Amino acid sequence: MPDAIVYIDRSDIRPGRLEQVRATMDKLVAFVDANEPRLVAYSFFLSEDGTRMSVVAVHRDSASMEFHMEVAGPGFRKFKGLITLSTIEVYGRVSERALQLLREKAKLLGRASVIVHEPYVGFARLGAP
Repeated sequence: MPDAIVYIDRSDIRPGRLEQVRATMDKLVAFVDANEPRLVAYSFFLSEDGTRMSVVAVHRDSASMEFHMEVAGPGFRKFKGLITLSTIEVYGRVSERALQLLREKAKLLGRASVIVHEPYVGFARLGAP
């Protein structure tokens, strides 16, 4: 899977909003699981004190990321007012369209910068052994 893309974002959870964030995460993950079969992995993580949230996604390629941003995008809007997105980091080559969609998400949900790390060398073993 040489074109695989790893996406990581980090957000601050606004005070008093943790339970709403949890409910919104649950709904979004269920939606993505049912509607995006090309997405390899999609997980939310919470800090021990419940003040920070991270999202980690693994896409097969840039087309998968674009599809995710377009299909799940309305679900991202439900986080507005609940979190402040601080960083988006992408590891892999993404299309200009995917980058544009990421920047729109960053603007919608906070003050996030979008940082793309271009691949240099490596491999992925994400299938069955």
